[in-house]
Amino acid sequence: MTSFSLPRIHAKGRRVRIHLPIAFLGMAMVVGLPSRTALAQQDTPTFSSVDPLSGKVNSELTVTGTNLGKSTISAVFLSDDKNDYKAVIVDQSSTKIVIKVPEVKPGSYNVSYQRGNSIYIQPVRFKVE
Repeated sequence: MTSFSLPRIHAKGRRVRIHLPIAFLGMAMVVGLPSRTALAQQDTPTFSSVDPLSGKVNSELTVTGTNLGKSTISAVFLSDDKNDYKAVIVDQSSTKIVIKVPEVKPGSYNVSYQRGNSIYIQPVRFKVE
């Protein structure tokens, strides 16, 4: 069996270009790379619960889930059908975020988060009294 060094790999956009020396052309090679979807799903934030389920403006609300750290979530909101109301983050770790309920009208809101320039509405709800 002949040993060899791996070729350089350049990734640009969605295509991966692999530069192989001429010596590789007569050999069968299988190159496995994880899909972009698989990579994205590994660090996608997910809200699993809120505690308490209801509260007043300026009260604290704890959101639990996975991948909730500062590197993946930059802001948390209460969202209704038309608007996203930014909450103040009091504490944040990879498994929980504590926020202060923003100034909103009484009603039921989805808890959502910002990642990059996008806001992602989660199926977790909180009722403002």
